[in-house]
Amino acid sequence: MQPVTHAIPAIRGRVQAGVALAPFTWFRVGGPAEWLVRPADADDLVALLAALPETIPMQVIGAASNLIIRDGGLPGVTLRLARGFADVQRDGDGFIAGAAVLDATLAEHAAAAGLAGLEFLSGVPGSVGGAVAMNAGAYGAEVKDVLDWLEVAAATGITRITASECGFGYRHSALPARSVVTRARFRARPGDAAAIAARMAEIRTAREATQPVRARTGGSTFRNPEGHKAWALIDAASCRGLMRGAAQVSEKHCNFLINTGGATAADIEGLGEEVRARVRAQSGMELQWEIRRMGVPA
Repeated sequence: MQPVTHAIPAIRGRVQAGVALAPFTWFRVGGPAEWLVRPADADDLVALLAALPETIPMQVIGAASNLIIRDGGLPGVTLRLARGFADVQRDGDGFIAGAAVLDATLAEHAAAAGLAGLEFLSGVPGSVGGAVAMNAGAYGAEVKDVLDWLEVAAATGITRITASECGFGYRHSALPARSVVTRARFRARPGDAAAIAARMAEIRTAREATQPVRARTGGSTFRNPEGHKAWALIDAASCRGLMRGAAQVSEKHCNFLINTGGATAADIEGLGEEVRARVRAQSGMELQWEIRRMGVPA
């Protein structure tokens, strides 16, 4: 990446130049951020967005659980929301959670309160902001099923958006450009505490048994094509265990890519593209990336 060239507006939060991003990502790969910015709170974030020229690239990395940052790093501003966005508040039969709250943490709050409907979030890696932005889902439920509203920060201030206005689709939302999710309200319902705990234990057990959760991975790599399972298409194309450098298609669940140690982002992304090509040749199906890929090559 080129030397730092952009001037970043002064804020109350933390601003750092040339920060290595690999330690933040689940894959543990990727180049540096030109600027890594951690606003103090929502007002600080709005001040930054209002003063940041639109010519400066901006991206949000959240928990970086489903993300490949390319080896050349991220130009412009990389936002990472932290303490000022990590509150969970009970709100009647629901919760208001900051964007930096881990999905599993929100599920645990609901379980402790005897509220049902959010158990599936215990099986969704990442944080609330990312889950809302991509309509994350698992175990038969999606964020859109339990979301009442969200708030986003933009150059003009904070805007509340109802779930029906988000344009949710499969792993997709239509949020305003250069806006950042700051918090969201999730609805739940009174439930049996023992049943809620049992369901969450069932989800944890299923993940442990079927997914490489202790490996350096990024979650499900490809979307399920309509009427098909991505993992089955990958398996049928003889990709289970396939390697490129130190990147590997998981033997345990072949819709997961793994950094076995020392892989580059190029290894992982290149392996994913090889899988797509093999599936296309074998079945004629076109796999679409579910993992986000951003940044510039080495």
